[in-house]
Amino acid sequence: MKLLAEQFARADVSLRELQTRADRAGGTRLPRTTCADMLAGRRFPKKAVMVAFLRGCRVPDHQLPAWERAWERVRVSQMPAGSKEDRSVESSNGTPLAAQVLTAPGNTGKTRGPGRRWRRAALLTAVAVLTVAVALSVIIAQRMAPRRSASEGVPDHIVDPAHIVSDDGRAFPRGGSSRFTVTVNPVNTGVRLIRRLDVGVGLQDATITVNGTPAARWRPLLEDSIYKWRNQIVTIPPNLTAGRHSLTIVNTCVSSSGFNEFLYTVEHKVNGVWSIADRIDIGRHHTASEAAHDYRVVGEDWAETQTFAYPPQKEHWSVY
Repeated sequence: MKLLAEQFARADVSLRELQTRADRAGGTRLPRTTCADMLAGRRFPKKAVMVAFLRGCRVPDHQLPAWERAWERVRVSQMPAGSKEDRSVESSNGTPLAAQVLTAPGNTGKTRGPGRRWRRAALLTAVAVLTVAVALSVIIAQRMAPRRSASEGVPDHIVDPAHIVSDDGRAFPRGGSSRFTVTVNPVNTGVRLIRRLDVGVGLQDATITVNGTPAARWRPLLEDSIYKWRNQIVTIPPNLTAGRHSLTIVNTCVSSSGFNEFLYTVEHKVNGVWSIADRIDIGRHHTASEAAHDYRVVGEDWAETQTFAYPPQKEHWSVY
């Protein structure tokens, strides 16, 4: 249950939202009371409920088989010795798994008093459950860790806590758009627009206009289900920014995967030096920043807070 609680914490989502996501998926339902009991350790979940819960927490599908195998081990360890279901599940040596758990060295098969036998069974079952939990931690860690580079002395899946960021943002589907106005120095010789996005949603594509003129495009990036934060950089043509105090930016989504945005940083080049000209923070918790930049969104279909990590190497944080 602790590992499920950790996934819930990483997802940074409410029980109500988990229930909604499960309802939208059309599979196993996730009542809030069921999830609450499961996270508190009051109820051992059915496998289908656990899988629906993990999918609601956005655990990648390729990790789910490891969770299911661990669930099966825990379920077997909880069965009473000698049950029919117990005998039907065997290990590679042909011996029922529950029998292995409940049989210790030195057990000669002699009849023991029922109290002593069940106390021993309970103790060994608890040990088995703990062992499975540890094994599950190892499995999930191995599944989630990216490959280690042969040239690196430290595994690159170790993330500095400073690389983990919580931020709220908004998203909209194909045909939707966002609009905002930023300030720049009119003597600029170039402007860059930098967007923080969640690349857990891959292949986002959008056009950009500046003051009503087509200017650039947010090119699609491949999905990364491990390190989801990126800062994508787009350069605006100098002829659209020179001599202007302000720029009105419109992003229009043209991809089926939708488009998300959390933070925009605007840099301008003045006297040959790049510096920050303006910044707009997107999201329900940053309405003051949105209002100051006349932010508008059309067709919004998502507005939440996410907690993700940037890649371990800082040179991979920003992409063009």
